[in-house]
Amino acid sequence: MTVGLILLLVVSVLIFLGLAHRVLDRMRLNDRQALVAVLSILIGGFIDIPVFRGLWTVSVNLGGSVIPVIIAIYVLSRADTQTEARRGVLSAVATGAALLAISKIFTFEEGRTIIDPIYVFGLVAGVIAYLLGRSRRAAFAGAVLGVVFLDIAHLVEVIIRRLPSTVNIGGAGAFDAVIIAGLIAVGFAEIFGETMERLQTLPDEPEE
Repeated sequence: MTVGLILLLVVSVLIFLGLAHRVLDRMRLNDRQALVAVLSILIGGFIDIPVFRGLWTVSVNLGGSVIPVIIAIYVLSRADTQTEARRGVLSAVATGAALLAISKIFTFEEGRTIIDPIYVFGLVAGVIAYLLGRSRRAAFAGAVLGVVFLDIAHLVEVIIRRLPSTVNIGGAGAFDAVIIAGLIAVGFAEIFGETMERLQTLPDEPEE
């Protein structure tokens, strides 16, 4: 069982026990919607949809790209302001660009890296998406869309360069990276965002 699947199972248990209610409320999701989303991603992770066969074999993983993208767009559409929505889009573009740059600068060779690139991409995506998105909704959308953008960028590159390749958008390691990135972004927004909210609502100290 992959890290992404384990994390999804943990999240589903937290939702079922009602321990994630406040976070979901800020995401504009109720418990039922969240459980349906998590279960859809879990099941969809085992479903690859063939798109093209030829010089390039292209497929799309339902749980690693299609469903997370739909959820991200839905969450972003519930943004409180246009500014928040724009931050979500900006964080998605910046996250995707940063991941693409990392994939070009660093060579991740199996057996020669200290940490699996899946975790690197997931962590970087989550942090950048939080820093630029700031709110839970914008951060989540930015992280998820940023990781998917990386797969799409890889597909565009092999097509332009006419390199025979097999591309599974949202599949394999990208599935785990999407889950890790989304959870890290929301987690950071929840922890640091809540701290900032509490500091801003502290009553003024009485003057001496």
